[in-house]
Amino acid sequence: MSAVASDREFGDGPLARGAAAVYHALVLEFLLVLASSPGLVLLFSLVPDRSNIPLAALALVPLGPALSATVFAWRAVLTKGGLEPARHFWRGYRLNALAVLRWWVPALAVLALLGIDVAYLDAVGALDGTARAVLGLILVLLAVVVMIVAMHALVVTSLFELRTRDALRLALHHAGRFPLATLGLLSLALLALGVVALTSDWVLVLLGAVFALLLLHNAKPIITDIEENFTA
Repeated sequence: MSAVASDREFGDGPLARGAAAVYHALVLEFLLVLASSPGLVLLFSLVPDRSNIPLAALALVPLGPALSATVFAWRAVLTKGGLEPARHFWRGYRLNALAVLRWWVPALAVLALLGIDVAYLDAVGALDGTARAVLGLILVLLAVVVMIVAMHALVVTSLFELRTRDALRLALHHAGRFPLATLGLLSLALLALGVVALTSDWVLVLLGAVFALLLLHNAKPIITDIEENFTA
């Protein structure tokens, strides 16, 4: 057996591919947690109370660039192969961190304001129970829309060099054009809530790299459409 044939057998076989996938996931998870650690320390030190909603939003600021870099790294690994997920992660972080923060921080601010409004609805004495319920539902739906656009924008910003307003326009446009991808995001959000409810916040954090991979796979039709119709 030649050296080339041996490399093919042990480098391209099911066991080797499985080991490489586990390696990629572990490395990217470690880097995701590392890059998000300043915010995670603050987040997990907070007492679960509605008064801490602004601090929780602040704690999530580092997560945006970290999650973006993870999506970028997964795309590079899946298209180029190799065993260098760390190099791809830091390249994605360097290229996209500022672009992500330009809209990630305002999105978190909007979500924090909506969360505060929902949390303090019971303090609005001028509204009866039905009016509070309707207003609460409207606020929750607005938060869901912001979340969906933000997740689409995260993938778009991670993989394409675009102006902030163009990335957000594409995210909003594709949220309506590809309803299955949008439903996929809602499913991922419900899955994340289920993980937190059944286990703990830390389990969700430790599944961050897997979540980024699912986010990338969910956005495949959007990525293809942008490559074919919006980029040279």
